[in-house]
Amino acid sequence: MHTDTIAAIATALSNAGIGIIRVSGPEAISVVDSVFCNKFGRRILSEKSSHTVSHGYIVEPGSGSDWKKSILDEVMVVLMKAPHSYTMEDTVEINCHGGVLLLQKVLQLVLRSGARLAQPGEFTKRAFLNGRMDLSQAEAVMDVIHSQSEMSLSSSMEQLTGRLAAVIRNIREQILYELAFIESALDDPEHISLDGYEEKLYEKCNIFLDRIEKLIDSAEDGRLIREGIRTVILGRPNAGKSSLLNAFLGEERAIVTQVPGTTRDILQETVSFRGITLHMVDTAGIRRTEDVVEQIGVDKARQYAEKADLILFVIDGSELPDEREREIISLIEHKQVIAIINKSDLPVIVSDEEIKRLFSDKKDLKIVRISASEGIGLEQLERQIEELFFSGVIKENREAVITNIRHREALENAHKSLLLVRQSIESHMPEDFYSIDLMASYTSLGTIVGEQVEDDLVEEIFSKFCMGK
Repeated sequence: MHTDTIAAIATALSNAGIGIIRVSGPEAISVVDSVFCNKFGRRILSEKSSHTVSHGYIVEPGSGSDWKKSILDEVMVVLMKAPHSYTMEDTVEINCHGGVLLLQKVLQLVLRSGARLAQPGEFTKRAFLNGRMDLSQAEAVMDVIHSQSEMSLSSSMEQLTGRLAAVIRNIREQILYELAFIESALDDPEHISLDGYEEKLYEKCNIFLDRIEKLIDSAEDGRLIREGIRTVILGRPNAGKSSLLNAFLGEERAIVTQVPGTTRDILQETVSFRGITLHMVDTAGIRRTEDVVEQIGVDKARQYAEKADLILFVIDGSELPDEREREIISLIEHKQVIAIINKSDLPVIVSDEEIKRLFSDKKDLKIVRISASEGIGLEQLERQIEELFFSGVIKENREAVITNIRHREALENAHKSLLLVRQSIESHMPEDFYSIDLMASYTSLGTIVGEQVEDDLVEEIFSKFCMGK
């Protein structure tokens, strides 16, 4: 239970139409009442019902009958009484005009009246500690704020509304049932028999493992949803790589000429479409060159290709592939690749079959024909990227998607513990051994929702939040 009252600016520190100062804690109402009055100079906030909005003025504390001389701003004040607030404490939000200096002056008045400055993430931390949300939901708050695509926002909102927590709690409840059964049987063997229980528990472990494995398998997709797809555009010089980047951006961001080797350095841009974010890298054309500067660009292209999630391999459709294409293919054998036959607005002499022969080890290679300069075929390319990574599975078929590294590590630890349970059953170990590893799995899963978590970890998680949230 918190005994102090905290305050912070909850909106971005930049000049805007509106700025909000949030105050939360047992003295929130009296603190704001000391600096707020209505148009008649009355301190009215303590008389108001929860979830009401009051119009008035921010004035110096103790200004009395001379309050009009100390008006700092005309504001709207929102009152939310415990437990029906974000923090489950009395909470007041002061909606000021959005000047940075003005917001800071109002905050200083609030702090002088008895509140203290909130730490980063402290409002959400209180919401967690007061039981309004679990730890996975609290972490989703920041994911929502930092979402850069529709898919990332949708995934974060699902976690915020408790979808992941519901899955984890369901698995934990079933594990707890098995723990309770074993302990009861060991305490009262005359009335509770463990005959045949090994086979039943083995099957249960398989079910738990299967569900956890599906969650772990979703983590890579979750990373792509949260962070975006690291996409590198490769190809021989003058194949149309920079034109493709410009077509995605809808502007002339990269210099395009007919001279091979125009792009000498790495150009990075972020593109969003169909709810997906691509962090695109336009590279120098890969070829042998005596130009020192261009060679540095080629070396960088190779380095970025090694770290890429997706390679867009641009091929000039008006020229037959040669050793330059084969050299590039040798760099990307184990990558997700979409082969793009460019310049479809010109006479094209490159067939899909020729490209497939170059990629002899990729039987399911996706090939798209486009004209980057004319913007033809981009929609088909976008569909191919979406299908290659997600295929609609995330939206429709999964219980939840893991987007947090901490959650993945907890699931992997739970998975290892359940494998040990299964090994103990196969070795016909005493039932006590089952309990030890079942409890370890139960505990690991509990760290995801915050039911089995150390204070230091809680502090670390919320320290990454922004001020006022």
